[in-house]
Amino acid sequence: MAVAIRLSRGGSKKRPYYRIVVSDSRAPRDGKYLEQIGTYNPLLAKDDANRVKINEDRARYWVGCGAQATDRVARFLDAAGIKERAARNNPKKAEPGDKAKERAEERAAKIAAAEEAAKAAAEAPVEEAAVEEVTEEVAAPEVAAEEAPAAEASEEQAEG
Repeated sequence: MAVAIRLSRGGSKKRPYYRIVVSDSRAPRDGKYLEQIGTYNPLLAKDDANRVKINEDRARYWVGCGAQATDRVARFLDAAGIKERAARNNPKKAEPGDKAKERAEERAAKIAAAEEAAKAAAEAPVEEAAVEEVTEEVAAPEVAAEEAPAAEASEEQAEG
């Protein structure tokens, strides 16, 4: 029989309370267990002494018998000095994914282009001829857009 030291949930909805239990690893999470060796109340402050309570003698006994602790319980046992937990090292933990990096690069490129355009506009004197060309370009699409629906309407009348 494989024995596990794990958390068994109690409490009401949105108010969790856990028992630290020793159970058969095949048993359901909140089902039958061999022994309760502690409690964990995540609603209390992290520095509160009542947040995690463990019966150290019983925990040492079950660890000595070969019981495997879950990751969260292993952290509690390590903090209590019962069982040493190997520190994990994940240097890429906070690093964003590939697509997020691509979006950030695109955003940075757009911002850089906008800043360069703003600098160029601030440095170059405004020429009246350039302003007239811009206004003609802006007005031309509007005229073309007004003519297009009229042309479509005349085609529909011809068919109908």
